[in-house]
Amino acid sequence: MKTLFIIYLMAFALIFTQCKKMDETEGSQMSSIDKTTIDNTIKELEKKYGSTNDFRIQHGVNQAASLWMNADGTPEEFQKFCTDYFINSDEDLDKLFNRLQTNFEYIRGYFRQINRELNKPLALDIGEKLPIDQDFGAYDPSAHFEDDFYKNKIAFQILLNFPYYSLDEKIKLGPNWTRKQWAYARMADIFNSRVPAELNQKISKCLTDADSYISDYNIYMGNLIDKSGKTYFPADMKLISHWGLRDELKSHYGEPDGIEKQKMVYQVMKRIISQEIPLDIINNEKLKWNPFDNKVLNNGKEIQFKSEPDTRYKFLLDNFKAMKAVDQYCPYYPTYIKRKFDQEFEIPHEKVYDMFVKFISSPTVKKVGELISKRLGRKLEPFDIWYDGFKARSSISQEQLTSTTKAKYPTREAFQKELPVILTKLGFSPEKTAFISSKVQVDPSRGAGHASGAEMKSDISNLRTRVGKDGMDYKGYNIAIHEFGHNVEQTISLQDVDYYMLAGVPNTAFTEAWAFVFQKRDLELLGLKETNPDKDYLMTLDNCWSAFEIMGVSIVDMEVWKWMYANPDATPEQLKESVIKIAKDVWNKYYAPIFGVKDEPILAIYSHMIDYPLYLSAYPIGHLIEFQLEKFLAGKNLGTEMQRIIKQGSILPDEWMKGAVGNVLSIEPTLESTEEALKYIK
Repeated sequence: MKTLFIIYLMAFALIFTQCKKMDETEGSQMSSIDKTTIDNTIKELEKKYGSTNDFRIQHGVNQAASLWMNADGTPEEFQKFCTDYFINSDEDLDKLFNRLQTNFEYIRGYFRQINRELNKPLALDIGEKLPIDQDFGAYDPSAHFEDDFYKNKIAFQILLNFPYYSLDEKIKLGPNWTRKQWAYARMADIFNSRVPAELNQKISKCLTDADSYISDYNIYMGNLIDKSGKTYFPADMKLISHWGLRDELKSHYGEPDGIEKQKMVYQVMKRIISQEIPLDIINNEKLKWNPFDNKVLNNGKEIQFKSEPDTRYKFLLDNFKAMKAVDQYCPYYPTYIKRKFDQEFEIPHEKVYDMFVKFISSPTVKKVGELISKRLGRKLEPFDIWYDGFKARSSISQEQLTSTTKAKYPTREAFQKELPVILTKLGFSPEKTAFISSKVQVDPSRGAGHASGAEMKSDISNLRTRVGKDGMDYKGYNIAIHEFGHNVEQTISLQDVDYYMLAGVPNTAFTEAWAFVFQKRDLELLGLKETNPDKDYLMTLDNCWSAFEIMGVSIVDMEVWKWMYANPDATPEQLKESVIKIAKDVWNKYYAPIFGVKDEPILAIYSHMIDYPLYLSAYPIGHLIEFQLEKFLAGKNLGTEMQRIIKQGSILPDEWMKGAVGNVLSIEPTLESTEEALKYIK
């Protein structure tokens, strides 16, 4: 009891400080409740209920007052609301919590179902897209959720009865919380801002428009030519940027003419970044294009063209403006950068940035680069950030792998039927295999592929991947296994967690980690056994190099958002110039010493920058988590351990990691194991 009392005192001190900071936030939407009303309300409640719940009373009243506006009622009405709706008994608070989480499951679940159905023409390769599909896809049925729940006062009932904790408070107090206390804290997380519905709708539209732009950004590879007019790729190959282009580049290590293909793909990427790419080349199978000289040919004759008019950067800027517009309504997290890292990731931005810089600056990474150069027998090229030679499949040709996957999965339905087989191979019990398989639906994707998790237990998760007319190629299969890892995590973390409010994982990096765990086993799941005794060392080196690559990309992403906040009135052209400069600066500082070439813009190619704002950091964090998971999983049943670990739910990242593998998230396990691997791999 004494320990709990001390925790409460610490929390109240932190909360008082946080509320003061919130009131001082420049441009925030100020509360209409003054300190006198707050003090009087607290006194009245303490008089009514005694001192048993002093902490909750003081916290709840301050919390509700912080978001109560004039339209919600007078100070007298606020005071009456608090005295009427504060719940004093633990039993009644439990009843309220259980009713709330049940109803929120329905609300979230059906919102997700509506979104999924309205977005089908945009997300799925199921026929012609109509102009109106874009409007339906941009519609967000949940846009009025906050507005409605403040107006009907349910939000205020939650604010009054469930203490909200900042990230600092959770870090200090969370390790001593029970599961129920964590669930209560997650209930409070629902309402810590008050964003108008029209701004939520604007965000939805901007994100949908950006996603549609990226999903339709395809390059017909058979139409790419070099100076002599030679083509290097199949006539029917259509690759999405950046994922398809990157994976194609990775697939050509070890081929006699592989480097020529890689240089061509890399040149395409650079034209996309600079927006020098001919507009009519995008998603067009009729024109030939030499990306080196940037010349377009129609029926063998060079024609004039218009470049893409900085469209890529306009979508990025639109997303920034939409996110920035809600800053003043989010007093605890008054920038999108804060909301992404402190609120969503629950890892401070400064800690993530510092962790990435330390990793990519490590002498260990430089040694891996030197090893790759030796294995390639040449100096490193900039695109070798995607070196794929440590993977088991590097000894198997892309054609052989694709031949295997197309024969095994000629249709989407064939892959759907294979899900139970995959789960069985990964060690899941027959009962769990049947259940998870029944909760995942495979869909044909317009984009590169993605996973969408259910929000209520009666719903299904969706696995979206590209399947060609002649079957699933290896790239599509590899992505599908990755996305299935997401789906399995999504299903377990919804169905098996003890409280709905704890459903999920700490943040998206953790679901990426499980997707990487699945993806790494893609050949094993195809029945192609890896007998190399150095397999574990090679996997370590691959993880290290993958983390090195994506950490630089993530730093660029973070620096771009800082720049946009410092230059909110920038034009798309100015943003483009700054993105390229930032990408080159990061390259020159951390990558040029390893690659021996300066001013490369390649770290700016990732499509996530355009349609998934500040998502990119989830990938390198995911690689670090994956490595720690893999070390722990060695010699254990993956299915059994995965269920045990995921059932922890959405607690703090470091607490989840301690429960999963016994240690907090760190770069050290990867770097230490990489040093060990370098002793054996030459």
